[in-house]
Amino acid sequence: MKHGEATKKKIVHRLLIAKGHLEKVISMVEKDAYCIDAVHQSMAVQAALKKADEIILENHLSTCVADSIRKGETSKVVGEVMEVFEKK
Repeated sequence: MKHGEATKKKIVHRLLIAKGHLEKVISMVEKDAYCIDAVHQSMAVQAALKKADEIILENHLSTCVADSIRKGETSKVVGEVMEVFEKK
């Protein structure tokens, strides 16, 4: 993965947010917390992971994909990116 320190910090920050929310969800389930509250925390995990994915993908497009296109490997990298969206 090619990325600068600023991008790495953003990604790690978002993942730590997701981790914190996930730990809270686990705790809530273990303590039989109100279901809707647990769902809200779970949704926060998903939102933080989605944001991390967006940062990683943007970085990938501007570094790895750009490099591959310059090398004439356009169809290969477009295929890789499309596979990501097909898994959703």
